[in-house]
Amino acid sequence: MPTLPTSSDNKRQDSLIEYPSRFPIKVMGAKAEGFVHAMTQIAEYFDPSFDASTVELRDSKQGNYLGITLTITATSREQLDEIYRTLSTHPMVKIVL
Repeated sequence: MPTLPTSSDNKRQDSLIEYPSRFPIKVMGAKAEGFVHAMTQIAEYFDPSFDASTVELRDSKQGNYLGITLTITATSREQLDEIYRTLSTHPMVKIVL
């Protein structure tokens, strides 16, 4: 009789990402003082090797919003889930992609 995959087997199969790998995360929020610093601190918390000089910034058409690309070294699905959860619940953040 064949064995059924366990939930931990399913978790490994669900991810198409090989770890560790460079992983860009896009964050958008109101263009406000301290926004970029707050986002880079979160990135550094989850990835101690994060290099803030790699941050990419893009203003919205009317300049009210700022898009930030944070490229972290992803080490696990759990790490990615936690950083997305932390960024998504931050009061300065409107969207995380």
